Amino acid sequence: MELKKNPKANVGRNSSLYFAVGLNVMLLLTYLGLEHKTYETEATEIDILMLDEQFDEEIPITTIDLPPPPPPKQVVTEAITIVEDVDDVEETVIESTEIGQDDVIEERVVSVEEVEVEEVEEDIEVPFAVIERIPQFPGCKGTNDELKICFQKEMNKHLQKHFKYPEAASELNIQGRVFVFFLINKNGVVTNIKSRGPDRLLEKEAERIISLLPKMKPGKQRNKAVGVPYSIPINFKLKQQ
Repeated sequence: MELKKNPKANVGRNSSLYFAVGLNVMLLLTYLGLEHKTYETEATEIDILMLDEQFDEEIPITTIDLPPPPPPKQVVTEAITIVEDVDDVEETVIESTEIGQDDVIEERVVSVEEVEVEEVEEDIEVPFAVIERIPQFPGCKGTNDELKICFQKEMNKHLQKHFKYPEAASELNIQGRVFVFFLINKNGVVTNIKSRGPDRLLEKEAERIISLLPKMKPGKQRNKAVGVPYSIPINFKLKQQ
């Protein structure tokens, strides 16, 4: 015959329940421990100011002496007396200078003296390509075609001789082509120099070079000295290092 254990004597039958209850109690205690706050208490002394008596300070009264106001100004009234006219006054009659239909115009003979008419010579400009006789560089001779070839050679020599790259433009790496326009007037002098280019530094240098051109023999059209406009490009280019 087998022995049977008493079910009431089974110790581990409610172990899971006890474990859950214990776990919850531990979690609650841990939460309360973490959330518990403590404060430092300091002894604070509170002083109470009691005023038994209130002292009233007497402020002295300051008296300001003001000067008396100025007396009112006296108003001077002028007496107007009426005097009767005794002398007769002659009235001035102003006659009209306008001419009416009934007025007769006096015929007068006006003598006209001889008037000298001064002829004003106009400054005539003839383009370089069509002028009969182009301006002559000093030392150039020959026909008009030979003078053109000599003019171009002397112009190139002048540019190479006086060309100087602006230092500021070189530092800023400014380069490009500048077109210079000028006029060789009827006296052979270079005037009205203008330029157009990528930068004002290059334009100033180009104008300086052209301003150094020598005086030439003026161009002629029908054996009369005339002004000749001319333009030339000057190329400013930096050498690649």
